[in-house]
Amino acid sequence: MAQITLSKLFQKYTDAYAAAICGILVIFGWLCLYFNWSGLALLILTAAYVIGGYESTKEGLTTLWREKELDVDLLMIIAALGAANLGLWQRDYYLIIDGAILILIFAISGALESFARKRTERNIKSLMEVTPDTARVIHDGREKQITIAQLQVGDIVLVKPGEMIPTDGLILEGETAVDQAPITGESIPVDKTIGDEVFAGTLNGNGVLQLKVHQHPESSLIQRVIRLVEQAQTQAPPSQQFVERFERGYAKVIVFLGVILGTLPPFVLGWDWETTIYRMLIFLVVASPCALMASIMPTLLSGMANGARKGILFKNGAQLEKIGRLKAIAFDKTGTLTMGQLEVVDIIPAAQYSTEQVLELAAAIESGSEHPIGEAIIQAATEAGVSWPSATHIQAKTGRGIVGEVAGVRVTVGKALEIPCSAELKAASNSLETSGKTVVWVSLAEEVIGLIAVADTIKPEAANALASLKQLGIAATAMLTGDNQRTAQSVAQTLNLDRIHAQLLPEDKLAVITHLQHKYQNVAMVGDGINDAPALAAATVGVAMGVSGTDVALESADIILMSDNLAKLSQAIQLGRRANRIIKQNITFALSFIFLLLIANFTGNINMPLGVIGHEGSTVLVILSGLRLLL
Repeated sequence: MAQITLSKLFQKYTDAYAAAICGILVIFGWLCLYFNWSGLALLILTAAYVIGGYESTKEGLTTLWREKELDVDLLMIIAALGAANLGLWQRDYYLIIDGAILILIFAISGALESFARKRTERNIKSLMEVTPDTARVIHDGREKQITIAQLQVGDIVLVKPGEMIPTDGLILEGETAVDQAPITGESIPVDKTIGDEVFAGTLNGNGVLQLKVHQHPESSLIQRVIRLVEQAQTQAPPSQQFVERFERGYAKVIVFLGVILGTLPPFVLGWDWETTIYRMLIFLVVASPCALMASIMPTLLSGMANGARKGILFKNGAQLEKIGRLKAIAFDKTGTLTMGQLEVVDIIPAAQYSTEQVLELAAAIESGSEHPIGEAIIQAATEAGVSWPSATHIQAKTGRGIVGEVAGVRVTVGKALEIPCSAELKAASNSLETSGKTVVWVSLAEEVIGLIAVADTIKPEAANALASLKQLGIAATAMLTGDNQRTAQSVAQTLNLDRIHAQLLPEDKLAVITHLQHKYQNVAMVGDGINDAPALAAATVGVAMGVSGTDVALESADIILMSDNLAKLSQAIQLGRRANRIIKQNITFALSFIFLLLIANFTGNINMPLGVIGHEGSTVLVILSGLRLLL
């Protein structure tokens, strides 16, 4: 069993192990040369070349064979082998180490790319685990457990209280309140009755439901989410395509110039062949893009480490670069801009009644309820130090509220009642609902004694966080939510958001992100739920809440705010912008230095040791420059 586990582990991280082994071998090879054990050093460095350069050689030759294109992988192998041959020719074995270091850099890059591919696979697996594997189907009046894949259109599925709904379906029998937050992002459970549609992956409340399967499980909402995430994560961004084209163009130019330098000088400049080959090999070493590649990755890794210290987790360096270019940011509402938990925000008693009396009777009836509104009322009563009497004959009325008796008198807590009440209470209710709050009426016998307003409150830091984004020059901020327009409007006005998109399903959120990208190019999505996963994956940068975020959101996102603090978002943008400035500085320096080394080589003012020193020295300098982001 241990051998099987180790075998799977090795297969999973082959590229990372190859890079690590290559690095160890390079160090041991250098130590052997230091102690003049040249024979052992050659053996060890040969192993480093083979282990570290295998994947790059395979990819380079594959690209050459299938696409008839040269890329940096093949150029790296040519430069490394050139350095090795020159080292053997001149008995200067330290030149072989130079080639080995070049191979090591590309091996590390390959390991990072492999990790990114495996992350996509984990994203899809997490989504698939959201829904149950089986469903309880009724055939000929008897219950039978079958797999989701066996479900057919027209099957009757039984869902008991508190269970996860296994597939999309229409309610044939039963009433309940369904927690749809994982799928649609709605902060309050939605009342469902006969004829309503429910979604796979949502949580049934207290009712017993019989559902009719009206479409194949492969067409369910959660399955569409899975496909959207797959498509979004396999689309290469334009910047990545540009880098790939640049690498191949660079490789072609260097190889072309190398061939010219290795053949024409004897005929044009009168060089002897030994000098020509020597200059060509120096050219391959100094033109190797080590400094150019090192201009980017150490900077991004340093920025990632800096972000981690501040509670900002970047899953890869590319996202640090991208977040510094953002022009627009879209936010989910529930759990991102708001707390994601209902609270009592207002209690308005009728004349001759007190706030405590209204809260006391409401808590008495709601004490046995598992509904989020009831839990909010109980929490408010507890925090206010209000004690409530026991209630009897409690009965939930789906879609209307809950009723019971206190000291033999009927008490109702729920939606607007068909009982006369004062104009003041009606006006207060209208005002509260207009502001996006949910109003619960409380009546004693046939008299309305007051109303209670509950809402998902805005996070304390949200307003300042959004204001700081405006100061950073973010052109547009938008809110994407499954909640109703009225609630969304209230939150948006409070936070001064530029755009509002309400009553959205996951695919609708993805469509909004796509539209924003057409207008602003670089767009971030900030969210925490399953319903945000496609938008998180498709956005230029996906940002998830680390504490409240679902597993799917955390996997789909590129950046995680570990403390759920939105103020960290502006810090991440500033860090990304600083990283981009340093990268530009490094690239300018690296290309300029390569150009100077090439000129020195053509004029004969540089030998191989100086070429190697210049090549490695420029690489070290840009790495040290990138490490500035650690400060």
